[in-house]
Amino acid sequence: MQKIFDSEIKVMEIVWENEPISAKNISLIAAEAIGWNKNTTYTVIKKLEKKGFIKRTEPNFICTSLFSRDEIQKFETQTLVDKLFGGSKKALFSALLDDEKLSSNDIKELRDMIEKR
Repeated sequence: MQKIFDSEIKVMEIVWENEPISAKNISLIAAEAIGWNKNTTYTVIKKLEKKGFIKRTEPNFICTSLFSRDEIQKFETQTLVDKLFGGSKKALFSALLDDEKLSSNDIKELRDMIEKR
């Protein structure tokens, strides 16, 4: 899987929420939600298609995702962990916990998630 940029994630969010969706409708939603013009949106759609994140089919350039939101989140998270924390999820969690006070309920929920793994 290739790196996905912020602008591409914005279009993917539109696709995930509405698929299958025409490129035209993506551009209309992007214009309203993000303020993009049609050409910007179509450029990002073409990049996503070239990278293999979406496919477009005729008629009407109908777009569908080739990766789920969850798959991209996992890939991007692992990329972040590898890049900034030497591949250590423990180091990531430590950094996150240093920055935020957690309620006892939050701690219990995190503990439950870990125990279920």
